[in-house]
Amino acid sequence: MTRLASLLVPMFPLAARLRSEPELLEEALAIVEGNGNNAHVVAATRRARRKGIHAGLSLAQARSILPKLIARGRDTECERTAQEALLEVAETFSPRIEDAGEGIVFIDISGTERHFPSERELALAAIRACDAVGLPARCGIASSKLAARIAAELPKSPTIVERGGEAAFLAPLPLVRLSPELDAAATLQRWGLTSIGELAHLPESEVATRLGELGRELHYAARGIDPRPLIPRGLPPDFREGMDLEWPLVALDPFLFIANAALDRLAKRLEFQGFACRRLELTLTLDPDGYDARAIDLPAPTRDVKTMLTLIRLELEKKAPGAPVTGFSFVAIPDRPRRAQLSLFGPAALSPEKLATTIARLISMLGEERVGMPQTVDGTLPDRYAIAPYDPPPPPDIARPPRKSRGLVAVRVFRPPIPVEVIVRDGHFIALKGEISGDVVLSSGPWPVEEGWWKETPSFREYWDVEIPSGVYRVYRDVEWIVDARYE
Repeated sequence: MTRLASLLVPMFPLAARLRSEPELLEEALAIVEGNGNNAHVVAATRRARRKGIHAGLSLAQARSILPKLIARGRDTECERTAQEALLEVAETFSPRIEDAGEGIVFIDISGTERHFPSERELALAAIRACDAVGLPARCGIASSKLAARIAAELPKSPTIVERGGEAAFLAPLPLVRLSPELDAAATLQRWGLTSIGELAHLPESEVATRLGELGRELHYAARGIDPRPLIPRGLPPDFREGMDLEWPLVALDPFLFIANAALDRLAKRLEFQGFACRRLELTLTLDPDGYDARAIDLPAPTRDVKTMLTLIRLELEKKAPGAPVTGFSFVAIPDRPRRAQLSLFGPAALSPEKLATTIARLISMLGEERVGMPQTVDGTLPDRYAIAPYDPPPPPDIARPPRKSRGLVAVRVFRPPIPVEVIVRDGHFIALKGEISGDVVLSSGPWPVEEGWWKETPSFREYWDVEIPSGVYRVYRDVEWIVDARYE
Protein backbone atom coordinates (compact mmCIF):
# COMPACT_ATOMS: atom_id res chain seq x y z
CA MET A 1 0.00 0.00 0.00
CA THR A 2 1.34 3.44 -0.95
CA ARG A 3 2.10 5.72 1.97
CA LEU A 4 1.99 9.48 1.52
CA ALA A 5 3.30 12.28 3.70
CA SER A 6 1.87 15.77 3.44
CA LEU A 7 3.91 18.84 4.42
CA LEU A 8 1.72 21.86 5.12
CA VAL A 9 2.84 25.38 6.02
CA PRO A 10 0.04 27.14 7.99
CA MET A 11 -0.72 30.72 6.94
CA PHE A 12 1.56 30.31 3.96
CA PRO A 13 1.55 33.97 2.75
CA LEU A 14 2.71 35.04 6.22
CA ALA A 15 5.35 32.30 6.48
CA ALA A 16 6.74 33.20 3.03
CA ARG A 17 7.04 36.86 4.01
CA LEU A 18 8.69 36.08 7.36
CA ARG A 19 11.16 33.84 5.55
CA SER A 20 12.35 36.91 3.65
CA GLU A 21 12.02 39.30 6.61
CA PRO A 22 12.63 37.23 9.76
CA GLU A 23 13.07 40.37 11.86
CA LEU A 24 9.26 40.87 11.68
CA LEU A 25 8.51 37.59 13.47
CA GLU A 26 7.99 39.21 16.89
CA GLU A 27 6.17 42.27 15.51
CA ALA A 28 2.45 42.87 15.03
CA LEU A 29 2.35 42.10 11.31
CA ALA A 30 -0.57 41.45 8.97
CA ILE A 31 -0.45 40.23 5.38
CA VAL A 32 -3.10 41.99 3.29
CA GLU A 33 -4.49 41.34 -0.14
CA GLY A 34 -6.12 43.93 -2.39
CA ASN A 35 -5.76 47.68 -2.76
CA GLY A 36 -7.47 50.67 -1.18
CA ASN A 37 -10.82 49.94 0.42
CA ASN A 38 -10.69 46.35 -0.81
CA ALA A 39 -7.55 45.53 1.18
CA HIS A 40 -8.24 42.81 3.74
CA VAL A 41 -6.18 40.69 6.11
CA VAL A 42 -5.30 37.15 5.03
CA ALA A 43 -2.87 36.25 7.83
CA ALA A 44 -1.30 37.81 10.93
CA THR A 45 1.51 37.08 13.37
CA ARG A 46 0.85 35.75 16.87
CA ARG A 47 1.36 39.16 18.45
CA ALA A 48 -1.24 40.70 16.12
CA ARG A 49 -3.69 37.85 16.67
CA ARG A 50 -3.52 38.40 20.42
CA LYS A 51 -4.72 41.96 19.81
CA GLY A 52 -7.77 40.73 17.87
CA ILE A 53 -6.44 40.82 14.29
CA HIS A 54 -7.69 37.89 12.23
CA ALA A 55 -8.21 36.94 8.61
CA GLY A 56 -11.15 38.60 6.89
CA LEU A 57 -10.85 42.02 8.55
CA SER A 58 -10.42 44.99 6.27
CA LEU A 59 -7.20 46.92 6.67
CA ALA A 60 -9.15 49.89 8.05
CA GLN A 61 -10.80 47.68 10.68
CA ALA A 62 -7.46 46.14 11.63
CA ARG A 63 -5.80 49.54 12.05
CA SER A 64 -8.71 50.75 14.18
CA ILE A 65 -8.02 47.85 16.56
CA LEU A 66 -4.21 48.17 16.40
CA PRO A 67 -3.00 51.53 15.00
CA LYS A 68 0.66 50.43 15.00
CA LEU A 69 -0.07 47.35 12.93
CA ILE A 70 2.59 46.65 10.26
CA ALA A 71 0.91 45.79 6.97
CA ARG A 72 2.62 43.97 4.11
CA GLY A 73 1.00 43.08 0.81
CA ARG A 74 1.14 39.55 -0.55
CA ASP A 75 4.47 39.09 -2.33
CA THR A 76 4.23 36.78 -5.33
CA GLU A 77 8.00 36.39 -5.60
CA CYS A 78 8.39 35.54 -1.90
CA GLU A 79 5.60 32.97 -2.05
CA ARG A 80 6.92 31.36 -5.22
CA THR A 81 10.45 30.95 -3.83
CA ALA A 82 9.09 29.69 -0.50
CA GLN A 83 7.04 27.05 -2.34
CA GLU A 84 10.13 26.02 -4.31
CA ALA A 85 12.11 25.73 -1.07
CA LEU A 86 9.36 23.51 0.40
CA LEU A 87 9.45 21.27 -2.67
CA GLU A 88 13.23 21.01 -2.49
CA VAL A 89 12.98 19.87 1.13
CA ALA A 90 10.48 17.20 0.07
CA GLU A 91 12.83 15.99 -2.69
CA THR A 92 15.46 15.13 -0.08
CA PHE A 93 13.14 12.43 1.29
CA SER A 94 11.75 10.97 -1.93
CA PRO A 95 12.08 11.58 -5.69
CA ARG A 96 8.30 11.28 -6.08
CA ILE A 97 6.60 14.44 -4.86
CA GLU A 98 3.55 16.44 -5.96
CA ASP A 99 3.10 20.19 -5.75
CA ALA A 100 -0.40 20.58 -4.26
CA GLY A 101 -0.55 24.38 -4.20
CA GLU A 102 0.34 27.10 -1.73
CA GLY A 103 2.28 25.63 1.16
CA ILE A 104 1.28 21.99 0.53
CA VAL A 105 3.34 19.14 -0.92
CA PHE A 106 2.70 15.38 -1.03
CA ILE A 107 5.61 12.92 -0.70
CA ASP A 108 5.54 9.26 -1.65
CA ILE A 109 7.42 7.70 1.28
CA SER A 110 6.96 4.08 0.23
CA GLY A 111 10.27 2.26 0.62
CA THR A 112 11.85 4.72 3.07
CA GLU A 113 11.61 2.24 5.94
CA ARG A 114 15.28 1.34 5.46
CA HIS A 115 16.33 4.94 6.18
CA PHE A 116 14.03 5.80 9.10
CA PRO A 117 13.11 3.56 12.05
CA SER A 118 9.48 4.72 11.95
CA GLU A 119 7.13 6.99 10.06
CA ARG A 120 7.08 9.34 13.02
CA GLU A 121 10.87 9.76 12.85
CA LEU A 122 10.56 10.55 9.14
CA ALA A 123 7.88 13.15 9.82
CA LEU A 124 9.97 14.80 12.54
CA ALA A 125 12.99 14.89 10.21
CA ALA A 126 10.86 16.56 7.51
CA ILE A 127 9.61 19.18 9.99
CA ARG A 128 13.19 19.92 11.09
CA ALA A 129 14.29 20.24 7.46
CA CYS A 130 11.50 22.75 6.79
CA ASP A 131 12.52 24.75 9.86
CA ALA A 132 16.08 24.87 8.48
CA VAL A 133 14.87 26.74 5.37
CA GLY A 134 12.69 29.12 7.40
CA LEU A 135 9.30 27.46 6.89
CA PRO A 136 7.36 26.24 9.97
CA ALA A 137 5.57 23.15 8.65
CA ARG A 138 3.26 20.43 9.91
CA CYS A 139 3.31 16.85 8.69
CA GLY A 140 0.65 14.18 8.29
CA ILE A 141 1.08 10.62 6.99
CA ALA A 142 -1.63 8.37 5.56
CA SER A 143 -2.40 6.17 2.56
CA SER A 144 -4.43 8.83 0.71
CA LYS A 145 -3.84 12.46 -0.16
CA LEU A 146 -6.99 13.70 1.58
CA ALA A 147 -6.25 11.88 4.83
CA ALA A 148 -2.60 12.98 4.78
CA ARG A 149 -3.53 16.63 4.14
CA ILE A 150 -6.17 16.71 6.89
CA ALA A 151 -3.75 14.99 9.29
CA ALA A 152 -1.20 17.73 8.51
CA GLU A 153 -3.78 20.42 9.28
CA LEU A 154 -4.23 19.19 12.85
CA PRO A 155 -2.40 21.29 15.46
CA LYS A 156 -0.70 18.27 17.02
CA SER A 157 2.03 17.47 14.51
CA PRO A 158 3.02 15.02 13.26
CA THR A 159 -0.18 12.98 12.95
CA ILE A 160 0.04 9.42 11.64
CA VAL A 161 -3.03 7.63 10.23
CA GLU A 162 -2.59 3.86 10.49
CA ARG A 163 -2.70 1.78 7.32
CA GLY A 164 -6.30 1.01 6.38
CA GLY A 165 -7.67 3.47 8.93
CA GLU A 166 -8.22 6.36 6.50
CA ALA A 167 -11.99 5.84 6.15
CA ALA A 168 -12.48 5.78 9.95
CA PHE A 169 -10.25 8.85 10.32
CA LEU A 170 -12.26 10.82 7.73
CA ALA A 171 -15.76 9.62 8.72
CA PRO A 172 -16.58 12.15 11.51
CA LEU A 173 -15.25 15.15 9.56
CA PRO A 174 -17.66 17.62 7.88
CA LEU A 175 -18.16 17.47 4.13
CA VAL A 176 -16.41 20.79 3.65
CA ARG A 177 -13.13 18.93 4.19
CA LEU A 178 -13.66 17.22 0.85
CA SER A 179 -13.57 20.64 -0.87
CA PRO A 180 -16.35 19.73 -3.31
CA GLU A 181 -17.56 21.98 -6.08
CA LEU A 182 -20.36 24.39 -5.19
CA ASP A 183 -23.04 22.51 -7.16
CA ALA A 184 -22.07 19.19 -5.60
CA ALA A 185 -22.04 20.73 -2.12
CA ALA A 186 -25.60 22.02 -2.55
CA THR A 187 -26.74 18.61 -3.79
CA LEU A 188 -25.12 16.79 -0.88
CA GLN A 189 -26.75 19.22 1.54
CA ARG A 190 -30.20 18.54 0.01
CA TRP A 191 -29.57 14.85 0.54
CA GLY A 192 -29.19 15.55 4.25
CA LEU A 193 -25.54 14.52 4.44
CA THR A 194 -23.41 16.23 7.08
CA SER A 195 -20.21 14.14 7.35
CA ILE A 196 -17.73 12.39 5.10
CA GLY A 197 -18.65 9.03 6.63
CA GLU A 198 -22.28 9.41 5.60
CA LEU A 199 -21.21 10.02 1.99
CA ALA A 200 -18.87 6.99 2.10
CA HIS A 201 -21.76 4.71 3.15
CA LEU A 202 -23.83 5.56 0.06
CA PRO A 203 -23.59 3.24 -2.96
CA GLU A 204 -20.87 4.38 -5.33
CA SER A 205 -22.97 3.76 -8.43
CA GLU A 206 -25.85 5.88 -7.10
CA VAL A 207 -23.55 8.83 -6.28
CA ALA A 208 -21.84 8.59 -9.70
CA THR A 209 -25.22 8.44 -11.48
CA ARG A 210 -26.43 11.65 -9.85
CA LEU A 211 -23.19 13.68 -9.63
CA GLY A 212 -21.17 12.26 -12.52
CA GLU A 213 -17.41 11.77 -12.45
CA LEU A 214 -17.02 14.43 -9.73
CA GLY A 215 -19.30 12.44 -7.45
CA ARG A 216 -17.29 9.26 -8.09
CA GLU A 217 -14.07 11.05 -7.14
CA LEU A 218 -15.66 12.47 -3.95
CA HIS A 219 -16.91 9.03 -3.00
CA TYR A 220 -13.44 7.53 -3.49
CA ALA A 221 -11.87 10.29 -1.37
CA ALA A 222 -14.47 9.81 1.38
CA ARG A 223 -13.50 6.11 1.57
CA GLY A 224 -9.80 6.98 1.92
CA ILE A 225 -8.91 6.07 -1.68
CA ASP A 226 -7.12 8.47 -4.03
CA PRO A 227 -9.17 8.96 -7.22
CA ARG A 228 -6.05 10.27 -9.01
CA PRO A 229 -2.46 9.04 -8.69
CA LEU A 230 0.41 11.13 -7.42
CA ILE A 231 1.67 13.51 -10.12
CA PRO A 232 5.50 13.62 -9.81
CA ARG A 233 7.25 16.96 -10.14
CA GLY A 234 10.27 17.32 -12.39
CA LEU A 235 13.52 18.85 -11.20
CA PRO A 236 13.62 22.65 -11.71
CA PRO A 237 16.25 23.99 -14.16
CA ASP A 238 17.17 26.84 -11.80
CA PHE A 239 16.80 28.23 -8.28
CA ARG A 240 15.08 31.56 -7.59
CA GLU A 241 14.95 34.04 -4.74
CA GLY A 242 13.54 37.55 -4.63
CA MET A 243 11.01 39.90 -3.11
CA ASP A 244 9.12 43.14 -3.63
CA LEU A 245 10.49 46.05 -1.61
CA GLU A 246 8.30 48.15 0.64
CA TRP A 247 10.03 51.39 -0.46
CA PRO A 248 12.04 52.19 -3.62
CA LEU A 249 15.81 52.06 -3.10
CA VAL A 250 18.13 54.56 -4.78
CA ALA A 251 21.44 53.69 -3.03
CA LEU A 252 23.55 50.60 -3.55
CA ASP A 253 24.38 49.69 0.07
CA PRO A 254 20.76 49.27 1.28
CA PHE A 255 20.04 47.07 -1.72
CA LEU A 256 23.11 44.92 -1.06
CA PHE A 257 22.02 44.54 2.58
CA ILE A 258 18.70 43.02 1.45
CA ALA A 259 20.35 41.07 -1.38
CA ASN A 260 22.75 39.45 1.09
CA ALA A 261 19.86 37.75 2.92
CA ALA A 262 18.34 36.55 -0.37
CA LEU A 263 21.68 35.16 -1.56
CA ASP A 264 22.12 33.40 1.78
CA ARG A 265 18.76 31.65 1.33
CA LEU A 266 19.71 30.79 -2.25
CA ALA A 267 23.06 29.32 -1.17
CA LYS A 268 21.38 27.14 1.47
CA ARG A 269 18.94 25.78 -1.10
CA LEU A 270 21.79 25.01 -3.51
CA GLU A 271 23.72 23.25 -0.75
CA PHE A 272 20.61 21.29 0.19
CA GLN A 273 20.50 19.88 -3.35
CA GLY A 274 24.27 19.44 -3.72
CA PHE A 275 24.62 22.16 -6.36
CA ALA A 276 26.56 25.39 -6.76
CA CYS A 277 25.81 28.53 -8.77
CA ARG A 278 27.40 28.61 -12.23
CA ARG A 279 25.54 31.66 -13.56
CA LEU A 280 23.66 34.30 -11.58
CA GLU A 281 20.87 36.22 -13.28
CA LEU A 282 19.62 39.43 -11.64
CA THR A 283 16.36 41.15 -12.55
CA LEU A 284 15.57 44.53 -10.97
CA THR A 285 12.06 45.98 -10.96
CA LEU A 286 12.34 49.71 -11.53
CA ASP A 287 10.08 52.57 -10.49
CA PRO A 288 7.64 53.53 -11.94
CA ASP A 289 7.67 50.89 -14.66
CA GLY A 290 10.47 48.87 -16.16
CA TYR A 291 13.03 46.15 -15.61
CA ASP A 292 16.81 45.84 -15.64
CA ALA A 293 18.14 42.33 -16.32
CA ARG A 294 21.76 41.32 -15.81
CA ALA A 295 23.67 38.03 -16.02
CA ILE A 296 26.93 37.21 -14.25
CA ASP A 297 28.90 34.19 -15.44
CA LEU A 298 31.07 32.76 -12.69
CA PRO A 299 34.48 31.29 -13.60
CA ALA A 300 33.77 28.41 -11.23
CA PRO A 301 30.53 27.14 -9.62
CA THR A 302 30.24 28.55 -6.10
CA ARG A 303 27.96 28.78 -3.09
CA ASP A 304 29.96 31.53 -1.38
CA VAL A 305 27.57 34.39 -0.58
CA LYS A 306 30.36 36.94 -0.18
CA THR A 307 31.69 36.14 -3.64
CA MET A 308 28.29 36.50 -5.34
CA LEU A 309 27.53 39.71 -3.43
CA THR A 310 30.88 41.20 -4.50
CA LEU A 311 30.18 40.32 -8.13
CA ILE A 312 26.76 41.99 -7.91
CA ARG A 313 28.31 45.11 -6.38
CA LEU A 314 30.91 45.33 -9.13
CA GLU A 315 28.27 44.80 -11.81
CA LEU A 316 25.98 47.52 -10.46
CA GLU A 317 28.88 49.93 -9.88
CA LYS A 318 29.95 49.43 -13.48
CA LYS A 319 26.46 50.23 -14.79
CA ALA A 320 23.82 51.70 -12.47
CA PRO A 321 20.13 50.76 -12.99
CA GLY A 322 19.20 54.39 -13.68
CA ALA A 323 15.96 54.35 -11.64
CA PRO A 324 14.79 53.48 -8.10
CA VAL A 325 14.54 49.74 -7.43
CA THR A 326 11.22 48.40 -6.11
CA GLY A 327 11.94 44.67 -6.31
CA PHE A 328 14.47 42.10 -7.39
CA SER A 329 14.83 38.48 -8.39
CA PHE A 330 17.92 36.24 -8.35
CA VAL A 331 18.08 33.16 -10.58
CA ALA A 332 20.94 30.72 -9.98
CA ILE A 333 21.75 28.32 -12.82
CA PRO A 334 22.98 25.22 -10.95
CA ASP A 335 26.05 23.09 -11.61
CA ARG A 336 28.13 20.61 -9.68
CA PRO A 337 30.72 22.28 -7.42
CA ARG A 338 34.24 22.22 -8.77
CA ARG A 339 36.81 20.35 -6.73
CA ALA A 340 39.76 22.44 -5.60
CA GLN A 341 43.25 21.05 -6.23
CA LEU A 342 44.90 20.30 -2.88
CA SER A 343 48.63 20.33 -2.22
CA LEU A 344 50.35 17.92 0.13
CA PHE A 345 53.48 19.96 0.85
CA GLY A 346 53.11 23.32 -0.86
CA PRO A 347 50.76 26.23 -0.08
CA ALA A 348 47.03 25.82 -0.47
CA ALA A 349 45.71 26.36 -3.98
CA LEU A 350 43.59 29.43 -4.74
CA SER A 351 39.92 28.64 -4.14
CA PRO A 352 37.53 29.03 -7.12
CA GLU A 353 35.46 31.57 -5.13
CA LYS A 354 38.43 33.90 -4.57
CA LEU A 355 39.44 33.47 -8.19
CA ALA A 356 35.96 34.57 -9.34
CA THR A 357 36.12 37.69 -7.16
CA THR A 358 39.61 38.59 -8.40
CA ILE A 359 38.60 38.24 -12.05
CA ALA A 360 35.51 40.38 -11.48
CA ARG A 361 37.65 43.11 -9.91
CA LEU A 362 40.06 42.99 -12.86
CA ILE A 363 37.17 43.30 -15.32
CA SER A 364 35.83 46.34 -13.46
CA MET A 365 39.25 48.03 -13.62
CA LEU A 366 40.52 46.98 -17.07
CA GLY A 367 37.40 46.24 -19.08
CA GLU A 368 35.79 42.97 -20.10
CA GLU A 369 37.71 42.71 -23.38
CA ARG A 370 41.08 42.74 -21.58
CA VAL A 371 40.50 39.92 -19.11
CA GLY A 372 40.29 36.25 -19.99
CA MET A 373 42.55 33.41 -20.97
CA PRO A 374 44.68 33.15 -24.14
CA GLN A 375 43.42 31.00 -26.95
CA THR A 376 45.23 29.89 -30.07
CA VAL A 377 43.98 31.09 -33.44
CA ASP A 378 44.48 29.88 -36.98
CA GLY A 379 47.67 31.54 -38.21
CA THR A 380 51.38 30.99 -38.93
CA LEU A 381 52.94 34.09 -37.40
CA PRO A 382 54.35 33.55 -33.89
CA ASP A 383 52.41 34.87 -30.88
CA ARG A 384 49.04 34.84 -32.60
CA TYR A 385 46.33 34.59 -29.90
CA ALA A 386 42.86 35.69 -28.88
CA ILE A 387 41.21 36.44 -25.51
CA ALA A 388 38.50 33.96 -24.51
CA PRO A 389 36.31 34.00 -21.36
CA TYR A 390 38.15 32.52 -18.41
CA ASP A 391 36.88 28.96 -18.08
CA PRO A 392 39.68 26.56 -17.14
CA PRO A 393 38.87 22.85 -17.37
CA PRO A 394 38.33 20.96 -14.11
CA PRO A 395 41.15 18.75 -12.81
CA PRO A 396 41.26 15.31 -14.46
CA ASP A 397 39.57 12.42 -12.71
CA ILE A 398 42.55 10.12 -13.33
CA ALA A 399 46.15 11.18 -12.77
CA ARG A 400 48.07 11.14 -16.05
CA PRO A 401 51.75 10.13 -16.13
CA PRO A 402 54.11 12.98 -17.12
CA ARG A 403 55.33 13.04 -20.67
CA LYS A 404 58.89 12.00 -21.31
CA SER A 405 61.05 15.00 -22.25
CA ARG A 406 63.09 14.94 -25.44
CA GLY A 407 65.17 18.00 -24.66
CA LEU A 408 62.95 20.39 -26.60
CA VAL A 409 64.01 24.04 -26.70
CA ALA A 410 61.70 26.54 -25.06
CA VAL A 411 61.18 30.07 -26.38
CA ARG A 412 60.97 33.03 -24.02
CA VAL A 413 59.13 35.82 -25.82
CA PHE A 414 60.05 39.45 -25.07
CA ARG A 415 57.09 41.74 -24.44
CA PRO A 416 57.56 44.28 -25.87
CA PRO A 417 60.12 43.14 -28.46
CA ILE A 418 63.58 44.71 -28.25
CA PRO A 419 64.88 46.86 -31.14
CA VAL A 420 68.59 46.35 -31.98
CA GLU A 421 71.13 47.41 -34.56
CA VAL A 422 72.42 44.61 -36.80
CA ILE A 423 75.83 44.77 -38.55
CA VAL A 424 75.81 42.74 -41.76
CA ARG A 425 78.78 42.09 -44.04
CA ASP A 426 78.51 40.19 -47.36
CA GLY A 427 75.04 38.99 -46.38
CA HIS A 428 76.21 37.54 -43.08
CA PHE A 429 75.43 38.71 -39.54
CA ILE A 430 78.51 40.14 -37.84
CA ALA A 431 77.22 41.66 -34.57
CA LEU A 432 74.22 42.93 -32.64
CA LYS A 433 74.28 46.27 -30.87
CA GLY A 434 71.83 47.76 -28.41
CA GLU A 435 70.16 46.39 -25.31
CA ILE A 436 71.20 42.94 -26.56
CA SER A 437 74.70 43.08 -28.05
CA GLY A 438 77.57 40.79 -28.96
CA ASP A 439 79.48 39.31 -31.87
CA VAL A 440 77.56 36.77 -33.87
CA VAL A 441 78.93 33.26 -33.49
CA LEU A 442 76.45 31.55 -35.82
CA SER A 443 73.31 32.53 -37.70
CA SER A 444 70.76 30.67 -39.77
CA GLY A 445 67.86 31.74 -41.90
CA PRO A 446 65.88 33.34 -43.28
CA TRP A 447 62.71 31.48 -42.39
CA PRO A 448 59.94 33.17 -44.43
CA VAL A 449 56.46 33.26 -42.92
CA GLU A 450 53.49 34.46 -44.98
CA GLU A 451 49.95 34.82 -43.69
CA GLY A 452 46.78 36.00 -45.32
CA TRP A 453 48.16 35.91 -48.86
CA TRP A 454 44.59 35.92 -50.16
CA LYS A 455 43.89 39.27 -48.49
CA GLU A 456 44.57 42.75 -49.83
CA THR A 457 47.26 43.32 -47.19
CA PRO A 458 49.00 39.99 -46.53
CA SER A 459 51.57 39.65 -43.75
CA PHE A 460 55.10 38.59 -44.69
CA ARG A 461 58.06 38.28 -42.35
CA GLU A 462 61.53 36.66 -42.44
CA TYR A 463 63.07 35.28 -39.27
CA TRP A 464 66.72 34.52 -38.41
CA ASP A 465 68.17 32.57 -35.54
CA VAL A 466 71.28 34.37 -34.27
CA GLU A 467 73.74 33.05 -31.67
CA ILE A 468 75.88 35.45 -29.65
CA PRO A 469 77.90 34.74 -26.47
CA SER A 470 74.89 35.54 -24.25
CA GLY A 471 72.53 33.11 -26.01
CA VAL A 472 70.49 32.29 -29.13
CA TYR A 473 67.88 34.85 -30.22
CA ARG A 474 65.12 35.06 -32.81
CA VAL A 475 65.43 38.16 -35.02
CA TYR A 476 63.29 39.64 -37.74
CA ARG A 477 63.14 42.92 -39.63
CA ASP A 478 60.11 45.16 -39.78
CA VAL A 479 60.80 48.89 -40.05
CA GLU A 480 63.89 48.12 -37.98
CA TRP A 481 65.59 45.01 -36.66
CA ILE A 482 63.72 43.38 -33.79
CA VAL A 483 64.69 40.71 -31.27
CA ASP A 484 61.42 39.13 -30.14
CA ALA A 485 62.50 35.88 -28.38
CA ARG A 486 65.31 33.91 -26.80
CA TYR A 487 65.81 30.15 -26.97
CA GLU A 488 66.37 28.44 -23.62
